[in-house]
Amino acid sequence: MRQISRRRTFSRAAVAVAVVVLAAAGCGKSSTDTSSGDEDSGKYSGKGIGLAYDIGGKGDQSFNDAAYAGFQKAEKEFKISGRDVEPSDNETDADKVQRLEQLAKSGYNPIIGVGYVYGPAVKEVAAKYPKITFGIIDDSTVQAKNVADMVFHEEQASYLAGVAAAKATKKNHIGFIGGVDIPLIHKFEAGFDQGAKSVNPKIKIESQYLTQTAQEGGFSSPDKGKDAANGQIEAGADVLYHAAGLSGQGVIQSAAEHKMWAIGVDSDQYAQSSLAKYKEYILGSALKNVGGAVYELAKSVVDGKPLSGEVRGDLASGGVGFADTNPKYQAMTAVVAAVDKAKQDIIDGKVTVKTE
Repeated sequence: MRQISRRRTFSRAAVAVAVVVLAAAGCGKSSTDTSSGDEDSGKYSGKGIGLAYDIGGKGDQSFNDAAYAGFQKAEKEFKISGRDVEPSDNETDADKVQRLEQLAKSGYNPIIGVGYVYGPAVKEVAAKYPKITFGIIDDSTVQAKNVADMVFHEEQASYLAGVAAAKATKKNHIGFIGGVDIPLIHKFEAGFDQGAKSVNPKIKIESQYLTQTAQEGGFSSPDKGKDAANGQIEAGADVLYHAAGLSGQGVIQSAAEHKMWAIGVDSDQYAQSSLAKYKEYILGSALKNVGGAVYELAKSVVDGKPLSGEVRGDLASGGVGFADTNPKYQAMTAVVAAVDKAKQDIIDGKVTVKTE
């Protein structure tokens, strides 16, 4: 059992960060330096926020860009500086350690690794810099006094995606495409399947994982996503849900070209500029408030009360959700009503969503 702190959830004040619309930005650049924040809070003395991106980097219009939204919001609101750093191709854990150590040596606080792949690096570097607060998104294994393990109930948001897909399909045939065959993405599939079958127990669900490992490009290859989507559409699916990061852009493109529904992930993909030409066919998105997690951790450090231990986001706290900004979705009253009811049932404890 964890000893270092109570389990926490995201505050509702951070929920709005999840719907910030971002344009793709340059790689590996630091944000413009501003005030250190000392004058405002009287507590913060770090150089700013350090953010290290996951595979796919900034511009994925999904997971990494959600983190960047929180990074930008914290910079602006707290008048602090920051540096965001891109991953390199085929990098090792040693490369991640070096990246985090450079941020620590430069005085950034907090330092956040975006994605479970940073687990070993965060654990190693946090032990060397006990006075700096570290955060890791999508990993709960680090368990150190100066580390916030920021995790989510992805299965709950995916359940809502499953309900939406099952209500919207005209063929009783839908599909799931995961980026990499790992336990984290299994949670997305489990929730999606359960949600869809709550509407129609006999619904047919295609399932495919793009790669076995992240290094093979499962989260960073739109061409792989498009090929998988084409295959599922040819098999008869007419609503596709992806949990595949940058690869999901290919899924959405394929769905649009076939005039089928796609459901996005992590960010509100209907609202993103790089997907504007396909947005008519984005039914909604299963949200994960990564931006809110980044913002909340930065706020806690600036306030002099740094978070640590497991920080969990769920439907009740606004840490996960379902984006409904497409007017076509709003016009589908039966779909909206079913998703809204499913959300409330989960919050009220009437439905427990499986994780595998």
